[in-house]
Amino acid sequence: MISGYVIGESLRPGAVFQPQGLRLRKVARIDVSGSATDAQPQLWTLVEWEADGEDVAGLARAIADTLESADGWYADFTAGDERVVVFAGKVFRYRRGDEAGRAEAVAYGRTVGTPEHQLDWKE
Repeated sequence: MISGYVIGESLRPGAVFQPQGLRLRKVARIDVSGSATDAQPQLWTLVEWEADGEDVAGLARAIADTLESADGWYADFTAGDERVVVFAGKVFRYRRGDEAGRAEAVAYGRTVGTPEHQLDWKE
C-alpha cells in the first residue's frame, strides 16, 4: 500500500493532482501560524490519501508536476519500506531508516527554501 499526504496550498494554481486509483483518507484544515514563514499561508489543508497501485515513480512524478516551486514545498509518502519525498520537479526515494538518503533530501530542501523546521517528515 502507498500512503501519504499533500498540502493543498502547496499545489500550483491550476494544477490537478488526480492519479488513478487514489483514495481520500482524510482532509484537515490546520492553523500553522506559529510555524509558517512570511511567504506561507497561516492555514493549511492536509489531504491524506492512499493507493494500492505499484507505480511509485508515476505517483511521485504526478506530485512533482503539481507542486509549487517557490518556498520549498514538498510532499512525502511511503510505499512499503520506501520513503518518497517529492519537491517540484525533483523526487527522492530511499529505504526508511537510510540516514544518507534522508540527508540528501533534507539538503535539497534547504537549497530550494524549505524552512529547517519543516524538514521533519516521519520515517
